[in-house]
Amino acid sequence: MGMTTVAYLAVAPEGRTEADQIYWRSEALPGLQRLTDAVHATGAKVSAQIGHAGPVANARSTGLPSIAPSTRLNPLAMGLDKAATEEDIERIIRQHADAAEMAVDVGFDAVEVHLGHNYLISSFLSPKINHRKDGWGGSLENRARFARRTLEAVRERVDGRAAVLAKMNMADGVPGGFWLEESIPFAKMLESDGTLDALELTGGSSLLNPMYLFRGDIPLDEMAKSQLPIVQLGMKMFGWAVFKKYPYEPLYFRDYALQFRAELDMPLVLLGGVTDHAGMTTAMRDGFQFVAMARALLREPDLIHTIEADQAKKSLCIHCNLCAASIFEGTRCPIIMPKSPMAG
Repeated sequence: MGMTTVAYLAVAPEGRTEADQIYWRSEALPGLQRLTDAVHATGAKVSAQIGHAGPVANARSTGLPSIAPSTRLNPLAMGLDKAATEEDIERIIRQHADAAEMAVDVGFDAVEVHLGHNYLISSFLSPKINHRKDGWGGSLENRARFARRTLEAVRERVDGRAAVLAKMNMADGVPGGFWLEESIPFAKMLESDGTLDALELTGGSSLLNPMYLFRGDIPLDEMAKSQLPIVQLGMKMFGWAVFKKYPYEPLYFRDYALQFRAELDMPLVLLGGVTDHAGMTTAMRDGFQFVAMARALLREPDLIHTIEADQAKKSLCIHCNLCAASIFEGTRCPIIMPKSPMAG
């Protein structure tokens, strides 16, 4: 049985990465109901990825202040992120629970809480970004509170009607950020809390080192096109410092993920360079219960069916990352497929 994940669905208007993104509210529910009905009609399951972009949000696009653990410069919006208040944190925890309830009500089979890529909750986990001196900063126990409280609220609100997953960073990929010496103990906290049915393992910082997640080519010119001229200039001059080169290789997060597999009993999802039957088989033999795929399915939406019919099938994805550039531009990569009538 396959499951598709609808990402990314923001829990609050300021939690969007850009203005055209879906956020959870009553007006969005009829369209999301049609989407879940369409997926179920194929015999598949569907998950809703919910979260708050925090410092990854572009306030210039959304028109709303972006939020971070501590006040910081946001180059994308050419302004400052606002330090989250206690009221902000409590509100956003509630909004995650509200979003989870709405997701279940419109037919989602699972809810995946976004704890990765230095989105808001991930940025609280990062000692590089979280400079707070209160109960939400400092020790790992304090920095983990936001994530744990959010998952507790989501689990309570879902109340057994859907599976609850989380997507978390094994490593931010930046010096001074969140790395395995803290991410493994954090994952063990989540396991002991009992709030999750499975944990999806990822890495990289959308703020500070996005190619740590993507791997492969860096289409910097295409990424810069949608930005203000001054931001375009900055990306051309200093993009090398943020968009570091990581050659693509199959199962590129496997070595890190195996360390989690050795420490945890809970179901784990392996992602990163899973594009063929051989990779899936390796993951299963390693003890991972699930694998996740993204770019390969953007290139070939029917790839799973073709692999099922021919186990020697190789993905047509060349890891050019023009699909990632299309996120920046608010368009779809022309080599993938034309814009869907359901898009937007």
